[in-house]
Amino acid sequence: MFDNLSERLDRSFKILKGEGKITEINVAETLKDVRKALLDADVNYKVAKTFTDTVKEKALGQNVLTAVKPSQLMVKIVHDELTELMGGETVDVNLKGAPAVILMSGLQGSGKTTFSGKLAKMLKTKRNKKPLLVACDVYRPAAIEQLHVLGQQIEVPVYSEIDSKSPVQIAQNAIKEAKAKGYDLVIVDTAGRLAIDEQMMNEIAAIKNAINPDEILFVVDSMTGQDAVNTAKEFNDRLDFNGVVLTKLDGDTRGGAALSIRSVVNKPIKFVGTGEKMEAIDQFHPSRMADRILGMGDIVSLVERAQEQYDEEEAKRLQKKISKNQFDFNDFLSQIAQIKKMGNLKDLASMIPGVGKAIKDIDIDDNAFKSIEAIIYSMTPKERSNPEIINGSRRTRIAKGSGTNIQEVNRLMKQFDQTRKMMKMVTSSKMGKMMPKMRK
Repeated sequence: MFDNLSERLDRSFKILKGEGKITEINVAETLKDVRKALLDADVNYKVAKTFTDTVKEKALGQNVLTAVKPSQLMVKIVHDELTELMGGETVDVNLKGAPAVILMSGLQGSGKTTFSGKLAKMLKTKRNKKPLLVACDVYRPAAIEQLHVLGQQIEVPVYSEIDSKSPVQIAQNAIKEAKAKGYDLVIVDTAGRLAIDEQMMNEIAAIKNAINPDEILFVVDSMTGQDAVNTAKEFNDRLDFNGVVLTKLDGDTRGGAALSIRSVVNKPIKFVGTGEKMEAIDQFHPSRMADRILGMGDIVSLVERAQEQYDEEEAKRLQKKISKNQFDFNDFLSQIAQIKKMGNLKDLASMIPGVGKAIKDIDIDDNAFKSIEAIIYSMTPKERSNPEIINGSRRTRIAKGSGTNIQEVNRLMKQFDQTRKMMKMVTSSKMGKMMPKMRK
């Protein structure tokens, strides 16, 4: 995400390194490079020019403190302006209706149907909502079936009508169904086209007028770059939507859509899709995204993702096992599963400040745990529960069974042993600190 732009901006700021103060000449040189980096990232030309003009004005108006280097000051100004460019504040989705109705719009292939499922899962899990998904795409043969498959996957019911060819009627009937059965959230998935046409616009406008949604979200594939911004403008002119959803932000995207779309349509980006998994959805935070673009990481989002997977009872059980040196391979598998649920591994690593740059050329596959899991699954239940019984002959059998070699098995055993010792040390240390407090 934004790898090329981050690298280009970092190079731009190096122009100011070693400079004693900010001058019109070195600022102009730096910002010329910044503007080129933004344009190469497919940012709208007017947006890029306005952005660099504002940064220049603010930079030249600053009295640089002796403790602050010009390059550091420039990074701060660019960070603040990037945050402002992307909306400044985080804007939440409107869920006040009874039921709250969300209408999804966008072109075919933008990821509307998948995102509808992701949003339903997110709001069900995090906001305790009882959602109903509605299949209003009566043109694409697989669309209704796709939504039903997603619904089963996330355990959310899907309303559809086989005989009806009227998306307006289907949407109205779905809301009646939601009211009758106590659903407090209705997410309406609509048809897309390969390009904007009058029939498509008339149809979605008719659905909007018929159901009066609390929220209209425009879903756009961020990999389409500048075209995404133009499409957003046309949809907004007809629908006056409430917010934008950027999908496929984990791909080889230049990021221009995220940086341009807010300025062009004056509507907030509310969510981003960051992968294929149903958990790969984030609320959009402009300041955190600016951090990531400038290579500062995003610790807050990383902690939030970890907390989503945190189970207090499981943590207590695990702590007891660790303190008794009983942490085993079943627990190890459980921890791997939790990490995998947090999202794309490279994306997670890049949230740690400084790590993004270090791993930009390293391919971290989501199957990085595959060989470790294969080794553990090749162990007997007794071996997983009692790692200390795994001797040489058992290791040879495990290597054959997992399709790996003895070196890989030995390496995992060594890493597991070190992890076990370190976890016991940390737990003992915490317990030691707590004891004096408990005696008081």
